[in-house]
Amino acid sequence: MKDDRLLEMRVFRAVVETGGFSSAAHALGASQPFVSQTIRRLEARLGTRLLHRTTRGQRLTREGQQFLEAARKVIGAVEEAEELWQRQEAQIEGQLRVSAPIAFGLDRITPLMPEFLGRHPNLSLDLRLTDDHENLIADGIDVAVRMGRLTDSGLMHRKLCRLRRMIVAAPELVNRHGMPRTIEDLALMPFVAWDGSREHLNRWSFVQDGESVTFHAKSRFRSNQGMTLFAMCLAGVGVMRVAEHLARPAIRAGRLIQLLEHAQPTDDTAINAVFLPERDIVPRIRTIVDFLAAAFRSPDWEN
Repeated sequence: MKDDRLLEMRVFRAVVETGGFSSAAHALGASQPFVSQTIRRLEARLGTRLLHRTTRGQRLTREGQQFLEAARKVIGAVEEAEELWQRQEAQIEGQLRVSAPIAFGLDRITPLMPEFLGRHPNLSLDLRLTDDHENLIADGIDVAVRMGRLTDSGLMHRKLCRLRRMIVAAPELVNRHGMPRTIEDLALMPFVAWDGSREHLNRWSFVQDGESVTFHAKSRFRSNQGMTLFAMCLAGVGVMRVAEHLARPAIRAGRLIQLLEHAQPTDDTAINAVFLPERDIVPRIRTIVDFLAAAFRSPDWEN
């Protein structure tokens, strides 16, 4: 039987400490409906109202204040127990759930996991590869690797490495259409594009005559999966904007050519490991974050 009592305590505490359901959702990396439903379920199970809801927000009831104090003690005791037990690296054990984008996960995270598991023989790892942002609390994710600007401002994060994306095409495609010198030239070429929730990745930034210009890449081939798009790009189907961890090795191997390098602005985004605010003290989580940060301190694709 699934026991969500600790999860409900964490959500309730987040609502109180952040001041509202929306801010709690941001802090937890969850949706607002999930937070609201969790609080309603908690109140129904306890048989009492924990929060007075008004148009100006919410405030604790007397029972809510009592439950908050109890919840803080319980959460603190759980985290302290894990920290005490796992203080020695050899004792780090339990289940660790990590989420990462498919392309970066296959290309860069998965090859590191044998070494990580070898260091921690008592640790079980569930590595989930998806190009969707998972709900950390609802999906039980301990650490998520995310690329680009972070939108969940309430989450803790640690930068693993910088993120640069490059406009590339297969040599055969360039031979057929010619090397583009301007954005107008580029617009005459075919592309491969993201669909669904990743549509924003089809809008590419350039600098032209000192001004910032946004180019919308449209294509008759679209996919929600980055490795599929990359394979189609390698096959000469279309131009793609791709992260440099994939692009640079392919360029060095002669399988891709970088386009319009002179027109691309400096990309100041990053690849980060994110986790819930109170989870940074848990040794198994701190261990995987430290391991990834060390592994990507000097990425080999930048050499």
